[in-house]
Amino acid sequence: MAMIDTIYGPQSANTLKLFSRVKLLACDVDGIFSDGRIYMGQQGEELKAFHTRDGYGVKALQSIGVHLAVITGRRSKIVEQRMTSLGVHHIIQGCEDKQTALAELQKQLGISIKSTASMGDDIPDLGMFEVSDLCFSVTDGHPSVKQKAHYITQNRGGFGAVREICDLILLAKGKLSGNYGASI
Repeated sequence: MAMIDTIYGPQSANTLKLFSRVKLLACDVDGIFSDGRIYMGQQGEELKAFHTRDGYGVKALQSIGVHLAVITGRRSKIVEQRMTSLGVHHIIQGCEDKQTALAELQKQLGISIKSTASMGDDIPDLGMFEVSDLCFSVTDGHPSVKQKAHYITQNRGGFGAVREICDLILLAKGKLSGNYGASI
């Protein structure tokens, strides 16, 4: 199997070929864009931390026409605000059936399973894997999710894992270099 050196280490040519077909990347939020922890204040306020590198990767993918969606089981104004600020148009919150939600989005966008990738870290995310040709997990993801993933990030969730996937998709499409002018 031919290996290609990348900024994230050697990758198989077959894996990069799969990355090059991605037209839609669907991601969970907690444990992917954030470290999975939820900070609660005494008045019930909720805080999450998002990494700016992930934001830059999202903007870069969108600049080449790749659709990005977040599908999460929780509802959060913070998620809505962050994803809206990044220009993410497909924000699905409070979703228990991620497989159906992603399948409906694919239909709406006219994007096949073969051109869909998904990224998750825990068991509720496995439904997205069922309707994705390429599946990613984070290095600190649940073991059962990592077993089904085609690629496991070097970075932990909330610490640049989304950027790593974005970079590899950009690399596979020949679009990694350059200034995307992204406001993160």
